[in-house]
Amino acid sequence: MTGANDESISHPGMLSVFLQLMKLRVIVLLQITAVCSILVHDLLARHDLIAIDRTWMDTIETVVITVIAGTLSAGGSNAINMWYDADIDPLMRRTKNRPIPLGHISARGALIFGIIIAVLGSSLFFLVHWKAAFWSFFSVGFYVFIYSMLLKRRTSQNIVIGGAAGATPPVIGWAAAAAGTIESSNPFDLGSAIPWMLFMLIFLWTPPHFWALALYRSGEYAKANVPMLNEVKGPERTVLESKIYCVLLLLLGAVPLFWPESGLPLLWSIIATGLSLWYAKSVWNIDPLEDFDENGRMPKAAKSFFRSLYYLGWMFLVLVVVCAIPPTLLGPLGPIV
Repeated sequence: MTGANDESISHPGMLSVFLQLMKLRVIVLLQITAVCSILVHDLLARHDLIAIDRTWMDTIETVVITVIAGTLSAGGSNAINMWYDADIDPLMRRTKNRPIPLGHISARGALIFGIIIAVLGSSLFFLVHWKAAFWSFFSVGFYVFIYSMLLKRRTSQNIVIGGAAGATPPVIGWAAAAAGTIESSNPFDLGSAIPWMLFMLIFLWTPPHFWALALYRSGEYAKANVPMLNEVKGPERTVLESKIYCVLLLLLGAVPLFWPESGLPLLWSIIATGLSLWYAKSVWNIDPLEDFDENGRMPKAAKSFFRSLYYLGWMFLVLVVVCAIPPTLLGPLGPIV
C-alpha cells in the first residue's frame, strides 16, 4: 500500500508495522512502574512487613508475566487508538508517520490486531490473579472507550480524566505480586494503600506531562480539532493548572510524614520531595509567551516534558532502592505497614 502523506516511505514489513502500532517506547515507562511495584511488594515481604512468602523465583515469574501481558494489553490499546484516530493522525506532524496514515496497514487491520493482543495480554494476568486481569481490562477499556472515544475530542480536561488508564500499572503489578494474600472479592482491596498511592502519583503526573507536550507542539492539536487545554484556555491557563498539579505531587510525596501507616518509607518521602521540587522548577520555568524555535516548538515546555519522564522513573526507582534497605537500618525513616 502507498501512503497519502509520503509515498517515498517504503513498507517496513508487517513485524515493524505491528511494533509501531503498539508504541513500545511509550509502554516502557508504564512497565517500569509495574515492575517497581512488584519489587516494592516483594522487598517489603522479605523484610516481614507483608505476611507472604515470596522467593526470588516468584518475583522473576511475576515480573516476566507482567511485562509480557502488560506490553500486549497496552500495545493493543495503542493500536485501537490509532484505528480510532485514523482521521486526525494525518493532520499532525507528531502522528502523520504512523502506519495507518502511511498506508502500511488498514485501519481495520490495526483494529483487529489491537483487539487480539489487548484481550490476550489482559487474559494472561489470570495466570497470577484475577484482580490483576480485572485492572488490565479496566485500563484497556478506559483508555479506548472513555479517553479515546468519549473525552479526547470533547473536553479540554481529556487527559486529566483519561489519565486513570495510564495510572493502573502499579496497581496491576501489586495485585500480581500479592496474589497469595488478597482474598477479598472487592477489586479495590489489594491489602495495602501503597499501590493506590502509586496510582495517584501517575494520575497527578499525567496532566502537566502531557500539557507540556501540547505546549511545545503548540498548534498541532488545533489542526486536528482536539481541545487540549492550551488550545482552548490558552498557554497561561495551562501553565497555571500544571503548577497546581505540581503542588499536589509535592503533597502526595509528603503523605508518609502525616500518615506513617501508608506503608511508604519516610526516607522515600524526603527524596520524593526533592525530586518533585526539581520537576516543579521546570514547570515554573515555562514561559507562556516564549517565542517558538525554528521547529515551531516552545523550548522550555519541551524541557519540562522530557524532565517529567525522568522524574516519574526516578520516583519509582528510588522507592525500590529505599525498600531494599532493611528497616532496622532505616529506623524511623523506614516503612510502617
